[in-house]
Amino acid sequence: MNIVDELKWRGAINQTTDEEGLRKLTEEKQISLYCGTDPTGDSLHIGHLIPFMMLKRFQLAGHHPVIIIGGGTGAIGDPSGRNTERDIVSMDTIHHNEEALTNQMKRLFGEENFTIVNNYDWLSQMNLIEFLRDYGKLFNLNTMLNKEVVASRLENGISYTEFTYQILQAVDYLHLHQNNDVQLQIGGSDQWGNITSGIDLIHKIEGPEAQAYGLTIPLMVKADGTKFGKTAGGAIWLDPEKTSPYEFYQFWLNQDDRDVVKYLKYFTFLSQAEINDLAQKVETEPWKREAQRRLAQEVTNFVHGEAATAEAEKISQILFSGDIQALTTTELEQAFNGTPSVDVPASPQNIVDWLVEYGIEPSKRQAREDVQNGAIRINGEKVTDLEALVDPSAKFDGKYVVVRRGKKNYILAKVQN
Repeated sequence: MNIVDELKWRGAINQTTDEEGLRKLTEEKQISLYCGTDPTGDSLHIGHLIPFMMLKRFQLAGHHPVIIIGGGTGAIGDPSGRNTERDIVSMDTIHHNEEALTNQMKRLFGEENFTIVNNYDWLSQMNLIEFLRDYGKLFNLNTMLNKEVVASRLENGISYTEFTYQILQAVDYLHLHQNNDVQLQIGGSDQWGNITSGIDLIHKIEGPEAQAYGLTIPLMVKADGTKFGKTAGGAIWLDPEKTSPYEFYQFWLNQDDRDVVKYLKYFTFLSQAEINDLAQKVETEPWKREAQRRLAQEVTNFVHGEAATAEAEKISQILFSGDIQALTTTELEQAFNGTPSVDVPASPQNIVDWLVEYGIEPSKRQAREDVQNGAIRINGEKVTDLEALVDPSAKFDGKYVVVRRGKKNYILAKVQN
């Protein structure tokens, strides 16, 4: 199946500048295509991941992905998706973020049949006179004002700096077209105006017959109408220090039945037959959540690797069984990140006094009652003896004590040395 038809089946195409032309081009030869990201942060989150998944599909089909880390445009600020001006990021921060994002991209795309570039390398060489004469002259002000990304900002105001962003992104496409034989740019739906500006610039400079195409990805919305990729705890990051592989795995595992097939199409490289089989199981055996489990495995494998996925599954199984003593300290930190916590000293203490003093129980009467009724577990072990001691050094390298009150209420006690 042609890559364009594959993307259409997956529901991954929002707009294309010339679908038939792009289909024909990708059938005739292996093309180079690009997507960019500005280093405004030191990690991508899963909302950013969508266009790069499309780029990866092209790579697996034999085409050559080029990724721009926007060290130049990141210093300017993309007005897309915002109602207000972006804060200017320091160059030191930008350079730090460039390195972090480059490493993330290398993990996703490997070392072969893949190019990563930084638009600072060519944009920083351009002086103001060259910018205005060589490029500014080719952009019609009325056309720029009518671009959705600009038009949506006019009521609240937009600076000249952000207004010129679409010119810089157009210059990027022209540069890659001339120097890397790039013929397709991919981006989110909010990038349509910037992408078409680049194609227009290429046609003005290289001629109307120059083959340059654009493709955007649909805005991802969950079945309940809310924005994809956000949780109560914030964004789901690709950086394992920001979102642990276990939390990442759990995010995908907990997806709604109404969304899971769509996400299998978007975020996995499973075949149509495999996805159709999982879709059937969602209809006939939803309680097994096989589609969600496969989704979690596939995306966690892609972003974090098989070892991290295996560890995330192990943690999930241990927590389901309640046997938390089988967790390592590192696994415990992943599993209970975000759990309500208290700070406790390292010295042993009577369980009733300990539960009350650190706010786990509201009173000694309630603490005694819960202990005697078997409602308290310390590090996975039920405690019913009112004279028992809590020894913070007994487990998890003396760093943590895990308290379970009732069936589901966990509290993580962090030991202060």
